Amino acid sequence: MDRVLYLAMNGAKSMFDRQAQVAHNLANAVTTGYRAETTAFRALPVVGPSTGTRTYVVESTTGTDYSFGPMQNTGRVFDVAVDGKGFIAVRGTDGREAYTRDGSLDQGPGGLLQTRNGLNVLTDTGTTIAIPPDSTILIGRDGTVSAIPRVGVPNTTTIVGRIKLVNPDEKTLARSADGLFRSTGTQPVRADAAVRLTSGMLEGSNVNSVEAITSIISLSRQFDTQVRLMQTADQNARQLSQLLNMNA
Repeated sequence: MDRVLYLAMNGAKSMFDRQAQVAHNLANAVTTGYRAETTAFRALPVVGPSTGTRTYVVESTTGTDYSFGPMQNTGRVFDVAVDGKGFIAVRGTDGREAYTRDGSLDQGPGGLLQTRNGLNVLTDTGTTIAIPPDSTILIGRDGTVSAIPRVGVPNTTTIVGRIKLVNPDEKTLARSADGLFRSTGTQPVRADAAVRLTSGMLEGSNVNSVEAITSIISLSRQFDTQVRLMQTADQNARQLSQLLNMNA
């Protein structure tokens, strides 16, 4: 009975962890540029006498679904969407270079070009981009940021920087707790001139809400099944103990 109990407990734990991961994806179904987390499970056979038909479930490394999300037209000059593969380079709170698909940018303190959560956008040389006061900006397809003054000499355009756009091998990226991606290597990813931006657009999350809700329902039922198996194993153990006491 103990073997059944431990196997059911292992299955219940795996279903619970999977529910948490799907719920996290569902909570980010409307997060700009979000990439869904994926989790793969593998079965390992139980080694020992009379255990050839039993297996334990082991969770493998959490991965990422890099498929594209839907494009949304905002018309806002600070909004950009990565056209195809690629990422926008930002400075993380830990000081390291990080990468995001969230192109909802804004002008922060000191005129710095930042993401909505206050992370500085980086240039090809690793510096920040400062927007002059009283200026309107234009963000080109190649990430070039141009400033047009609202006062003074009309039609005067000044290039203030170029957003660093990268297209690393997805296998070399790791998702951090802050939701940003970072290179697993020792050096920052090099800029890729082939990556393009679309101004006035934002990329939505690639999470399929209907699929996520259906998955949560299925996982909940599987979790309940594992719990019932544990209860059955416990009940059988109690009945066996009573029979042994009666025969004693």
